[in-house]
Amino acid sequence: MSAEVKTKKFVVVGGGIAGVTCAEQLASQFPSDEIVLITAAPLIKAVTNFKQISRTLEDFNVEEQPISVLEEKYPNLKVVQSAVRKLQGAQHTLQTEDGREFHYDKLCICSGGRPKLLTEDNPYVLGIRDTDSAQDFQKRLSKAKRIIVVGNGGIALELVYEVEGCEVIWVIKDKAIGNTFFDGGAAQFLIPSLQADKAERAGPCKRTRYTTEDASPTYSRAGVREERSIPSTGSALGPDWHADMTLQGAQQVSHKVHVEYRCEVQMIYTSEEHLLRASGQSPETGCMPPADSGPWPVFVQLTNGKTYGCDFIVSATGVIPNTGPFLSGNSFVLAEDLGLSVDDHMRTSVANVYAAGDVCTACWETSALWQQMRLWTQARQMGWHAARCIAADVLDEPIDLDFCFELFTHITKFFNYKVVLLGKFNAQGLGQDHELLVRCSPGAEYVKVVLAEGRMVGAVLIGETDLEETFENLMLNRMDLTAYKDELLNPNIDIEDYFD
Repeated sequence: MSAEVKTKKFVVVGGGIAGVTCAEQLASQFPSDEIVLITAAPLIKAVTNFKQISRTLEDFNVEEQPISVLEEKYPNLKVVQSAVRKLQGAQHTLQTEDGREFHYDKLCICSGGRPKLLTEDNPYVLGIRDTDSAQDFQKRLSKAKRIIVVGNGGIALELVYEVEGCEVIWVIKDKAIGNTFFDGGAAQFLIPSLQADKAERAGPCKRTRYTTEDASPTYSRAGVREERSIPSTGSALGPDWHADMTLQGAQQVSHKVHVEYRCEVQMIYTSEEHLLRASGQSPETGCMPPADSGPWPVFVQLTNGKTYGCDFIVSATGVIPNTGPFLSGNSFVLAEDLGLSVDDHMRTSVANVYAAGDVCTACWETSALWQQMRLWTQARQMGWHAARCIAADVLDEPIDLDFCFELFTHITKFFNYKVVLLGKFNAQGLGQDHELLVRCSPGAEYVKVVLAEGRMVGAVLIGETDLEETFENLMLNRMDLTAYKDELLNPNIDIEDYFD
């Protein structure tokens, strides 16, 4: 009599890009085993229209889909809608908020990040992280005449460009916009787009749109009734989250953006508190200059001494790894940024527990041309690599770090320009030991190359430059470009043929 084959149980937490990619890969590799995907949101994020542009550069769309779509595609995959309450790593069990308990052989945590809000308790402060919060933003914007956007990352860059019919005060702590993605030169190239009229969109978004209904009212921690709850458990927005949304305010203006550089929010207060301050009745007023006038419901005092009133504030100051439900009673090692520390097999410090995406921090010795950034591209890559590593461990097979971790690449769109980032695109970690080559055609393209010891180690490409694959090859081949650097960005030379 043959021995019974014992099935494995794989549990993945998180319905975002990392979690869904990991669960799909596991379901494909182990069709006879049970895969459980636990997600707090009713919709999952799926990668669609995936294109491998070059060896390491990839482009894709992110589509929200009902849970049933995933279950129909993979018969061995069960999706459970609930938040996680507690992980008991020593017992290999996971408890959910709805009272269920799941035993696992291998667990992959892909719970993403939660918005790093300016304050948690203010009904006028909105964080944009998932679809629900984006829809809430759209609804509140429709009645707004002025908003304040705080932050300088991807969400902030997209917002300030897309919003129409509303004055935008953009508060950034850096001396240039888009500091996360590019330098001051690229920022100057993009600045005119903030004031110019936007081109008409090519057409409506053709994507299927799914919505969830919640008829019951919810309340903020401050006790203010809201039309929708804004959970921190939803999956991150995709790369073109605003494509099928109308971000229109209540004013008859097209585009009105004012940037306050090198400052942060010092204080947020209500219209009642503003009146007290204006009349000198507040002991905290000091020598504060006169505040912005107008019947605004909320006011923001900045560290540069200026005060603005607005209808609401968008806190777009990044995310914090969402590790909360997993830490108590377990011996996870955390990185400096509070992410779960993982090695090059995506393993955490707890046995049989892996992690991928925004919740984790890459703590292996990385390639000289790669760095972690909490982006959709890396969420997909990490989720896919984590599944391969889990499979290799189960099958007792060797596995190497995936080639995608050899060179940092990211493709996106800002201010309606195609943006490609390669390698150490902002000279990260190079100190003063590098040189920059720049080519700029206002309104058309901006190209920056980072050279170290004569070799290309990074690049920023804005516009339709068609240089990404050539530059990728030059970086991966570590070619000495000392003899060619004067001609490298010459627009009259077809560099693709030059290094063919």
